[in-house]
Amino acid sequence: MSFGLATTLENQYVRLEPLRESHADALADSVQEGELWRAWYTNVPAPRSMADAVNARIASGERGEIVPWAIIDHTSNRAIGMSSYLHLEPANRRLEIGSTWIGNAYHGTAINPAAKLLMLERAFDGLGCIAVEFRTHWHNRRSRAAIEKVGAKQDGVLRNHMILPNGSVRDTVVYSIIESEWPTVRFGLEERLKRFPTARTASHLTDSP
Repeated sequence: MSFGLATTLENQYVRLEPLRESHADALADSVQEGELWRAWYTNVPAPRSMADAVNARIASGERGEIVPWAIIDHTSNRAIGMSSYLHLEPANRRLEIGSTWIGNAYHGTAINPAAKLLMLERAFDGLGCIAVEFRTHWHNRRSRAAIEKVGAKQDGVLRNHMILPNGSVRDTVVYSIIESEWPTVRFGLEERLKRFPTARTASHLTDSP
């Protein structure tokens, strides 16, 4: 199985489709609620720039640099977010899951853990990864909590790692799940998802800590 190949991944809660230009309008609608793009510590595309952002990810995928997906809600059958495999390292059997955002209406639902389960299953079981990495801004407390809730452990902090478009300097928190931890992480995600009995109700139930 190729690290750079995007295929549809699906379970009873969510579907991940290879990102296409046709997803852009629904993604622009999804990002409107809560104006996610205005958070200074994130890199979520604004509605007006969504089409360009989608095309940029598609182009990067065609160059073999990333593997981009649209996150599809089963209930509405519409794209509600995006996620990607980044920093593909087939020789070292590792990659990063990142550039992830989900519409505000779906925060705290089954969508994120179900999508992460699909991506981790492909990485560890399909691609034979020995490690999967996650990175986020030090000040993105919501993202850090979500990554830790998946079961990843913090490796460290890259200080003064990036200069953002707004001129601020990002400290990047690095997390990972390694191969030996994957069975326990999978079990934890599956148990967490048992709170959501069906796909139709899953997108309307909250996932409490």
